[in-house]
Amino acid sequence: MPKKIVAQIKLHVPGAQANPAPPVGPALGQHGVNIMLFCKQFNEQTKGREGLILPVVISVHDDRSFSFIIKSPPSSVLIKRAANLAKASGTSGKEIIGKITKKQVEEIAKLKAKDLNTTDMNQAIKIIEGTARSMGIAVEG
Repeated sequence: MPKKIVAQIKLHVPGAQANPAPPVGPALGQHGVNIMLFCKQFNEQTKGREGLILPVVISVHDDRSFSFIIKSPPSSVLIKRAANLAKASGTSGKEIIGKITKKQVEEIAKLKAKDLNTTDMNQAIKIIEGTARSMGIAVEG
């Protein structure tokens, strides 16, 4: 018989850098989850993806055990990394602060394909292009 899920926690945690400090500790502690066990398992599964902010969905079961799913990094993080920028434009409609190529957009779309709400690759590319445009980053090509 499957365990009953009593809570779902959604967090954004840097890859291979989970620690008991906020936001991880307080979010898991209030549900009685073993924080250090989560940190060890998360860091083990995200080795090699250091520095990327990874969304994680943690399902807490009625016996205080947990399971988690690591999703792909947010599109904005991948776009900023491709454009070598620290942050996006504050005035996206007026100011263009960087450029990425169509090939980079396609790579990001392939990486994000399973987490986007489309199965068509052309639509996925359009979603990523729209995100880049809203960040003040031009797509060339």
